[in-house]
Formats: sequence, structure tokens, C-alpha cells
Amino acid sequence: MPAAPLPSNEQERLAMLHTLDLLDTPAEPVFDRVVRLASRLLGVPMAAFSLVDTDRQWFKSQVGLPVNETPREQAFCAHAIGQDEPLVVPDATLDARFSDNPLVEGAPDIRFYAGVPVRSSNGLALGTLCAIDNKPRVLNDEEKAVLVDLAAVIMREVQYRERLAMARDRLQDSDVALGASEARFRAVYDIASVGISLTTQEARFISVNPAMCQILGYSEDELRGRTFAEVTYEPDRAEDLACFRRLMAGEIDFLRRQKRYVRKDGSLIWVEYDMKRKFSAAGQYEYNVTVVKDIHAQKLAEEALAALNADLERRVEQRTGELAEREAELRSVIENANDAYIRLGADGRVQAWNREAKQTFGWSEREALGRPLEELIIPAELAGAHREGMRHALRGGGGRLINRRVELPALRRDGSRLTVEVRIRRMDGRGGTTFSAFLHDVTLRKQQEARREYESRHDVLTGLANRRALMEALPLAQARAERRQGSLGLLFIDLDGFKAVNDAYGHEAGDELLRVVGERLRQAVRRTDSVFRLAGDEFTVLLEDLKDAQGDAHTVGRKLVEAVSEPVPLQGARAHVQVRVGASIGIAIQGQGRRCTPDALIKEADHWMYEAKKAGRGRILPAPGTPATSALPEAAHRE
Repeated sequence: MPAAPLPSNEQERLAMLHTLDLLDTPAEPVFDRVVRLASRLLGVPMAAFSLVDTDRQWFKSQVGLPVNETPREQAFCAHAIGQDEPLVVPDATLDARFSDNPLVEGAPDIRFYAGVPVRSSNGLALGTLCAIDNKPRVLNDEEKAVLVDLAAVIMREVQYRERLAMARDRLQDSDVALGASEARFRAVYDIASVGISLTTQEARFISVNPAMCQILGYSEDELRGRTFAEVTYEPDRAEDLACFRRLMAGEIDFLRRQKRYVRKDGSLIWVEYDMKRKFSAAGQYEYNVTVVKDIHAQKLAEEALAALNADLERRVEQRTGELAEREAELRSVIENANDAYIRLGADGRVQAWNREAKQTFGWSEREALGRPLEELIIPAELAGAHREGMRHALRGGGGRLINRRVELPALRRDGSRLTVEVRIRRMDGRGGTTFSAFLHDVTLRKQQEARREYESRHDVLTGLANRRALMEALPLAQARAERRQGSLGLLFIDLDGFKAVNDAYGHEAGDELLRVVGERLRQAVRRTDSVFRLAGDEFTVLLEDLKDAQGDAHTVGRKLVEAVSEPVPLQGARAHVQVRVGASIGIAIQGQGRRCTPDALIKEADHWMYEAKKAGRGRILPAPGTPATSALPEAAHRE
């Protein structure tokens, strides 16, 4: 396995890498989102933002990889940083540089690799954004362009960190020299490429540099004495002020936020700023130092990238149809924070527990390490299944969770429940078998889906089931009746006199009347029967398990007419009155030996309802003993 040659600027490259303070730091959403996006847009199970150190490669962000770092001599990325163009390896087993690589011969079984160098401002290759698959594949020009574009997003963030580090170093140097040379401080202050301001403990500007004036469009004299809240976009002020108060109270050492400023010309500009309190040598508070970066173009680029992603999704969906089911997942990946990560040993005890696991489940890392998972997040009713699943996976069986996405219930430390999407990967190494699990909280999404599902089948005004629910329930009820050789009845109800009430007292009174009638209908039938509101003042009632079909349906119909006809007190803007309405009911029966479509049954009940209205209203038709028929004339037009 030939090692990658060292770049000619290796020492300068390593110095820059260590200056940026990226190595061995916690995961960050700004990188995690891009890496996840690369995995999903390119359809690969593994992707990473890799940093190539002296004798190792370390993954600042990764998806699907079983480790956080590898020796540098095994790193594909060590080869990629030595190239000007992306490194693409269609099949590592056929490439002499990698065919005997441990990462190819063993886990994670790399076959395909594509990596784009991530460079500093002066072109030093610090690492790569790479896409990895355990199957050979060819990267087409469009996919290569996507990977290059995503690498550019990471590179912009890295170069921003570089510029910010330089600005902080200059400001620190100027602080040291301030007592000896105000001129030297002013030189650094004035030439900085980022905005710098000094503010009081009331957040009033004491001094601003030219870059800060350029960002806001004000002169230094115009800004001096103003508070930063005065130039902050109003929707961002409350949270901004709360964070500032935490800084001034000493609860946090420094403040980093993204927000919108309002420029002098009224336009908005996105910025990211770092604020830190300045103390004298004696430990006395003096002022706040704020370093401000204009990220407006970055925000616009992110919007453009989102549009590109949407366009790519549309085109890929048109060609393959494979990404339709991932659309909601992709949106969630873009909009949400990191997933919780948990690693278990073969004994089922926790070996790793990241920050998001703490945020999601409430257990600190110290509390979680070494404990069985069922003591932390697994509901009691699933503990046995979890232990059996672990034993099955250790025996070599895949199980229903390994390498799959599964939604499961989980517990927080306070005992509350949530739903998580779980992805588990088994890893076999020299240290034994471990299981890596990524868990994403989907509780809110599940609640929203359930709410949308409920609202699509229920009438907003009365809370009754709606027409869609009727068209779903009726075929099932017909099938049950046929299977049990029983009967069912459908009552079509139209209110008598509703229009007069609505016209006399207004729509609010009419709505209140419909709510009362809907509740009376619901209370008047059995729990096994169903009430639906179709539209306006039309309702249906579905009766199942009827013994004397016509007789039972008429009995229920009379009960409903009596319930509807009771006085209804109305209190509204126009009047406080009692009103009465009636009901005309048409009945359709499906009995033994008679099978008709749901539409035919509804039309039959609708027909008899109009016949009842023509017969004088307050009637129930057809009369008992009238034979059922599906050959009915079209119902008359509504009034």
C-alpha cells in the first residue's frame, strides 16, 4: 500500500490547520448539514469532512463511518489533498494505491471514493469533502459538480474561521500594545477586514472601525452613542438582548450570534458577530469588543444552494423516482440540528454519548457511560426485545434495526416519551463488536402528521367526521355487513328552516346552530354508529348491525328528528334568542342479498331525503316496507 507523498508545503499546511482550532472539536451544524446533504444528493452511505493531520486523518463531520479518525497512511484523503482536481476512485480494489488498504479489505469496505480538497485562503489543502460507497460506481459530471459546490460551502466557512482568527490575533496584539502605542492599535483597528466595535455595558457604541461603518452605512460620529439594539432588526432584538444580558452577567464568556442589522438606507444585512468583555490588568470591566462579519452574501448563497438542491431533487425524481420518499427527510436534515449519537459495546453498555444525546434525552455523558441502554432511554415494554435484538445481532443476524431506518418510542430522563428515528450500524474491529446508533427526534413531526391526518377527515366547525371520512368508512362498513350477512343503514339528513335562521341572525348564529345540531346527532346514536357532516346543513348517519333494518333505521330517524327539533338558544351580536329547526331524513338500506356501491347508497338516501322534503318536511322516507332500489332518478337541485 503506497503512502501518499507529502505536499511540498506540508509544514505551512500543518501550521495553518492547527491555527484554525478545528481538530478534536465538537460537531457543528454548519459542517454536519453539508456532509449529510452530500450523502443524500449523491446517494452514498458514507460522507465526511476530513482534516489531514501529521499522522492521522480526523473527521470533523461524518455520516455512516464507524470511526472518528484513521492513520494517515490509510487515508484516501491524504492522496486527494495533493491534487488540484477532485480525486475519484471508481473501484478501490482495482487501484494499485488502495487495493490492499485495510479500509478496503475490511470495514468500512470502501470501493468508491470521491474527494474535493478544502483549502485555506492562500491555497493550502487542509482536508477534503469526500463521498464514499461500499459498491463500485462512476461519478458523472453533474454529480462531480454537486460535490465541488458543497465543498465550496465548507471552504467558505473554513476561510471565514481563518480571517476571524487573524482578526482576533491582531486585536489581541493591539490590546497588549495599547498602553505603549495607541497608533499601532489604531492601525490594526482601522485596516481590519471585519467590522470591530467597542461598546459600553449598556451596549452603546464607543468606537467603530471603518469596516463597521461600511457594514452599517453610518459614519463613526453617527454611530457613537447609539445602542446596537437601535440598528438591530426588530424581530431579532429580544433574543439578542437576552444573550447580551447573559454575557454581562458572566453566565457566558463570549457571545456568538447571527442576526440582521438595519442599514442607514433601511436595507437589511445579515451579520455574524463575536462579542467579548474587556477587562483591565487589575480585573476591572472596561468595555465590550465586538468583531462583526458581513455574511449577507453567504446567506444569499445558502438560498441559492437550497434552490439548487430543490432543482436537483426535481430532476432526479423525474428520472428515477427514487428521491420522492426522501423529500421530507431531506427538508428535516437541512432545517434541524445534529442527531444524537450513541455507541454500545457488545455487553449493551454505553461507550459514547454525544452532546445531542444529552440534549435529546436529558442524561449527561458522565451519567450515561457504562450503563445499559435500557436503563436510560428504552421503555420498559421494549427492554426485553432490545436485549434479544442485541443477542441476535451478536450471533451474526442482521435484525430488523441494523442498517435500517426505524421509528421507535423512547424515554427522556424525566420520564416523558418521544419518538425517534433510529439508524444502527454494527462494527467489528480489533477491539470487538460495537454498535453505532444515530437517533433523530421526530416527535413534533409525528404530532403534526397526526394532526393533519385528523383535520383531513373531520369538519372544522362541528368536529364531526367529514365527506372524505364517509367515503372511506362506508365501503368498509358494507364489507363488514356482507361478511356477517347483516344489514346497515345510511340516513341522509337535511335541516328544515336553517336558511331562515342564518339569514335572520347571521352566519355566526348559523355556525353555532350547526355545532349544537352536530353534537345532538352524535349524542342520539350508539357508539358503534357514525355521524358525518357533508356540507352546509347536510349530515349523514351510518348505522351498522341492524336486526330489523327498515324498522331500526326509522326508530333512529325519529329520535334524530326529535333531538334536532328541540329549541336551540343562540347568543350573538344580533340577538339572544331561541330558535327551532327541523330535519328531513332519507334512508337507504343494504341488507342480505343486496350489494351496491357507496355512491349508489348515498344517492339513494339523498333521493329519499328530497322526497321527504317534498312530502312536507320533518318526514322520514321511505316508509317501512318500501323495497330498496338503486335505480333512482337524479336528485332534485337543492334549494
